[in-house]
Amino acid sequence: MRPTIKAPRKLIEVALPLDAINAEAAREKSIRHGHPSTLHLWWARRPLAAARAVIFAQLVNDPESLWEHQNPGETPSTQQRGGFTQRRNKLFALIRELVKWENTTSDEVLDRARAEIRRSWREVCELNQDHPEAATLFDPEKMPGLHDPFAGGGTIPLEAQRLGLEAHASDLNPVAVLINKAMIEIPPRFAGREPINPEWQRKSPQEKALRTWVVMHA
Repeated sequence: MRPTIKAPRKLIEVALPLDAINAEAAREKSIRHGHPSTLHLWWARRPLAAARAVIFAQLVNDPESLWEHQNPGETPSTQQRGGFTQRRNKLFALIRELVKWENTTSDEVLDRARAEIRRSWREVCELNQDHPEAATLFDPEKMPGLHDPFAGGGTIPLEAQRLGLEAHASDLNPVAVLINKAMIEIPPRFAGREPINPEWQRKSPQEKALRTWVVMHA
């Protein structure tokens, strides 16, 4: 008999600020500068905002469910339930910021989202510290990865990588594979490096100093 894994419900299983997510997903349709759709018009591209929100909410623990796992057999008080609601509202507020196009590359917002994901993962690791395979399955210093076996236009692995996860993508369509390599695999290798084209190389050190090259959040 396999040992039981303690898994609190995730935020996505309880509630989401859908109005904000839907509004930002719809808004993306009119954005052209800097959007992956300018790389290639993939026929079934998923909205970045929706993918970012869903991945985040799939990884963050629901506060009440976590408490139930930490306090088996107990019933939370009215005050504790109010605390759960406040905690959820804070997470919803973060999601509302996270899905905005302006925050797609905001280190401040993304760092807060990554911190919540790491916090939830460590909570799960602590709950399962007595699991016989805890050293392998529940290492608090090793975040779980994400694999999209039908990656298509690459929205899901791109947003997983942006949220600090190790992302893996695959697809049978060679065009999809090329798109994913161009968005996910190749850019991190050159993050922070200067361009090598002749026009950039002719610039003075003073001109180069005015530009910082950031390619991808990994």
